[in-house]
Amino acid sequence: MEASKSFTDLVVWQKAHQFVVKTYVVTQKFPKEERYGLTSQFRRAAISIAANIAEGFSRRGLRDKCRFLNISQSSLQECRYFLILSRDLNYQLDPTMNDLADDVAKLLSSYISAIQGRRPPKF
Repeated sequence: MEASKSFTDLVVWQKAHQFVVKTYVVTQKFPKEERYGLTSQFRRAAISIAANIAEGFSRRGLRDKCRFLNISQSSLQECRYFLILSRDLNYQLDPTMNDLADDVAKLLSSYISAIQGRRPPKF
């Protein structure tokens, strides 16, 4: 397997980016009163997933890389809560968002394990 030259080559980043785009599309349909509440929080957390993967990619130290990837994992968990809250508030969601979040979670976990040398990369 050839080493990635850019964070955009990483499947985990590509999936995270898809999640961000879906988040923007979905939150456009949220009520206007959520603009500075749930919509803003949800978007920022989603962006944080992909942005921290990108930032971690350029870090040289393994510990530093993993720290940024862990921040991505935390932001993903925050988004999982926002998916639950949005559902409970009866806001329209893309039915594929939970599956996409699961994919990102698995890929992030595999990427971190590969960086730490615990198993072959599957990202």
